[in-house]
Amino acid sequence: MLDKKNFYIDGKWIKPTKSSDFEVINPSNEEPFAVISLGSKDDTDKAVKVAKEAFVKWKETSKEERINLLEKLLKVYKKRFNEIASVMSMEMGAPIDYAISTHAASGQSHLEDFILRLKNFKFGESFDLKSNNYISYEPIGVCGLITPWNWPINQIALKVIPALSTGCTMILKPSEIAPISAMLFAEMIDEAGFPSGVFNLVNGDGAGVGTNISAHPNIDMISFTGSTRAGKLISKNAADTIKRVCLELGGKGGNIVFADSYPNAVRDGIRNVMSNSGQSCDAPTRMLVEKSIYARAVKEATDEANKIKVDLASKKGDHIGPVVSKVQYDKIINLIKSGIKEGATLAAGGPELPNGLKKGYFIRPTIFTDVSNNMGIAKKEIFGPVLSIIPFETEEEAIAITNDTEYGLGNYLQTEDVKKAKRVAKKLRSGCVYINGNSAASGTPFGGYRQSGNGREGGTWGLEEYLEVKTITGWK
Repeated sequence: MLDKKNFYIDGKWIKPTKSSDFEVINPSNEEPFAVISLGSKDDTDKAVKVAKEAFVKWKETSKEERINLLEKLLKVYKKRFNEIASVMSMEMGAPIDYAISTHAASGQSHLEDFILRLKNFKFGESFDLKSNNYISYEPIGVCGLITPWNWPINQIALKVIPALSTGCTMILKPSEIAPISAMLFAEMIDEAGFPSGVFNLVNGDGAGVGTNISAHPNIDMISFTGSTRAGKLISKNAADTIKRVCLELGGKGGNIVFADSYPNAVRDGIRNVMSNSGQSCDAPTRMLVEKSIYARAVKEATDEANKIKVDLASKKGDHIGPVVSKVQYDKIINLIKSGIKEGATLAAGGPELPNGLKKGYFIRPTIFTDVSNNMGIAKKEIFGPVLSIIPFETEEEAIAITNDTEYGLGNYLQTEDVKKAKRVAKKLRSGCVYINGNSAASGTPFGGYRQSGNGREGGTWGLEEYLEVKTITGWK
């Protein structure tokens, strides 16, 4: 078993103030493969203190110095690429090929893009030709970064890299369920040669270190990715110190499939939902299908779901792995059972374990049809490989159903009518709208409306989240 009990504080791996062991479980076999420590308030205070002290010098470093260090970090990341993919496969259940092609690749992609954005970013400029005012971007200060278990290195890169780029110092608290990739990333930061105290890592749970970070008077900003419930608690904890809070929370995306959609629209939608075992906040877990093609779409969706293999994360090949934990497994199974009780038609999958798998948190790709948008399975974020199919008659009805949710992270639509696609996309209330399976390019902003959060991650928008804006008069 891996011994990962120490924290990375002030450029060193140190023992926690108090001993509180926590086992990290491999969801493919339900067995522990690593042990970490859950930190205390003393550990958080120690990390915040050194981050605050390091900020004095780090904020004065030039853009060129930071770029140089980030480029060194990129080289280290590439060198340890397969290692980080392997760790994520064990800690959160991503099949190894998917962990390599998607999870680990996302960290490298964000690093490369932020370096490019930083090279072109202006930290100060004159307001206009007539004014003697100067507008300056300055680092916000000490940042508390709290990352999730479903996309570990993706979210770490989206928070740590822009914070480093803008001259901020930080404390990272990864999810205690999947923390090993974060600890490996800390080793990379150390190998790249970042100054002591700029980056610090303290493991812990939300009630402990998470609460300590969000309420800490010497932390200037919180960036959190996770559940809407936890986001609300963090916002309340942060309120007394009026710190900036950037949240990327849950979702219940709609995927509108019009009758004139491209031939594989339904099958591609199924694959999209089921990837990462359904554990993506912007997954289109409600498929809205125009009534004239509803019967055909249900048949295609059921067939595609039944084709998707479920197997161990360590195995190579095209399949989905387990969900991350027993807690998540039980929640998803209970929601599947509730959908059956509500009267939705179970067209594929269900609560039973996939054939041949008697251990591990595996869930069969599950399709519900004849779903109405007021059912619990259409309202709640299930966060597993479960899709609800809802019929609609008109464009206006499809838009209304899609927007009838407390969330607003990612919505999708499929049509070969370009004018209709643009018209509908503008009316959907979400931070992202994906047309005909086109993915967002590197450096585009990612974030949500309403209870899917606030703020944006990625590209120039991601840099600006970590900056204060200062007006200086009489500059000329």
